[in-house]
Amino acid sequence: MEQKTDKIGVLYAAFAYVVWGLLPIYWKIIDDVPAGEILAHRIIWSFIFMIVVVLVMRKWRGFIKECIRIMKDKKKLISITLASVVISLNWLIYIWAVNSDHVLQASLGYYINPLVSILLAIIVLKEKLTKSQTVSVILAGIGVLYLTISYGVFPWVSLVLAFSFALYGLFKKMVDIPAMYGLTIETMIVTPIALIYLGFIPVHSFSVQNITSTENLFLIGAGAMTAIPLLLFSSGAKRIPLAMVGILQYIAPTLMLFIGVFMYHETFTTEHLIAFSFIWVALVIYLGSIYRFPIRKLKLPER
Repeated sequence: MEQKTDKIGVLYAAFAYVVWGLLPIYWKIIDDVPAGEILAHRIIWSFIFMIVVVLVMRKWRGFIKECIRIMKDKKKLISITLASVVISLNWLIYIWAVNSDHVLQASLGYYINPLVSILLAIIVLKEKLTKSQTVSVILAGIGVLYLTISYGVFPWVSLVLAFSFALYGLFKKMVDIPAMYGLTIETMIVTPIALIYLGFIPVHSFSVQNITSTENLFLIGAGAMTAIPLLLFSSGAKRIPLAMVGILQYIAPTLMLFIGVFMYHETFTTEHLIAFSFIWVALVIYLGSIYRFPIRKLKLPER
């Protein structure tokens, strides 16, 4: 029975990462909508979608209790508020990167994200690096530095995505809240800001009169595209070990890489190949270090 459960867990988690990896195609369809407006709609419709999910699954009482628990704990309230802000920044930069033809930089950001998380664990949580993790971080740093020097462009998109997502994971760890409640509360916190933003912009892409237009439907659908893979991942991650999640999480940036090069014809130079190679080697060493140590269940933050 456990083997069957593990297979289901792998399928759930893998499908979640596939959806996340294919998101550039989704955002490209509405690339004529400004990134800030897409972000605002993503936040609002994600919140609405999650409220519906909470109600349908009859988790309303649990959700309210979780809200009260967080409101009474200043540290948790600050942590989840900061988590809401940094994931909103991550979403904004990601959407902008995709629609500004920087899918490769977005891919690079999610490749180096686990290694940035290691750095934050050292700095904030005072954890100690193993030799393998030290080598991984150094190699990734060399890759980013090489790309900066040889390609002549500082990969700020990659680094902002990597650091914002790593910080998000750190803040989520401080709160320790179920994924369903977490996304609902986070989007609830920033939804008023998204509504104010939409109220102040002079021209709107979204139109109530033409609600069934392709653009409108994709803006509304951003909520489901955010929540569904998260819920699948949350369900899958409970059933599989850390090492398996560590492998599966690279499905998303790998798909982004292929999409950027083969679908949107972004230039993949020799400099990119060398930089990515450093990071790929770093990740192999990193995954090897996971296998060497006791396997734990893992909760990763949502994209």
